[in-house]
Amino acid sequence: MIPVQGYDGQMVAVLGLGRSGLATARALAAGGAHPLLWDDNPAARETAESLGFEIRDLTRLGAFEGVSCLVTSPGIPHLYPEPNRVIAAAWDAGVPVDNDIGLFFRSLGQDDWANHETPPKVITVTGSNGKSTTSALIHHILTEAGRESQLAGNIGRGVLDIAPPGDGGVIVLELSSYQTDLARALTPDVAIFTNLSADHLDRHAGMGGYFAAKR
Repeated sequence: MIPVQGYDGQMVAVLGLGRSGLATARALAAGGAHPLLWDDNPAARETAESLGFEIRDLTRLGAFEGVSCLVTSPGIPHLYPEPNRVIAAAWDAGVPVDNDIGLFFRSLGQDDWANHETPPKVITVTGSNGKSTTSALIHHILTEAGRESQLAGNIGRGVLDIAPPGDGGVIVLELSSYQTDLARALTPDVAIFTNLSADHLDRHAGMGGYFAAKR
């Protein structure tokens, strides 16, 4: 797990309790934050509550009082075709909105990377087509070459679920436009853009918005 840094003792809301949402909640708690979880699905809320997390109805008035950040799952639209009401309420309350990718880059390397003889590296892969194949191929080549490599993001494990990289380790992330669009921090050592073709245009309001999300 990559513990989320920068929110020690603060309340952080998490919207969407699928794989990435629950991983985010665990990583926030590991970093000392107090996660407040919400999902429109009652079964998802019950699962999170059974794991010991606090549930807060983020749709109610005043839900963001005292909250430092809202972390949303990538499948939840924040602008198009229309803003999610919880995300809109967070913005109205002046609360920044991020996702697990942004938290990952915010947190990675803050603690002990200075102790590595060879600092770990992050490779990101995005594009309309070929992301999974390219990411898996890079991971395979690194592994066959004897390098420590972890594959995560839109493929493999959630980005905050991986183990902290060791000396000279490499993290290969496949990133969709849904993940890159909202991340408040995105600073890989190597970024690969495979190609661009018309896709997810309703989510990004056309090719211009789609390209901007991929950049």
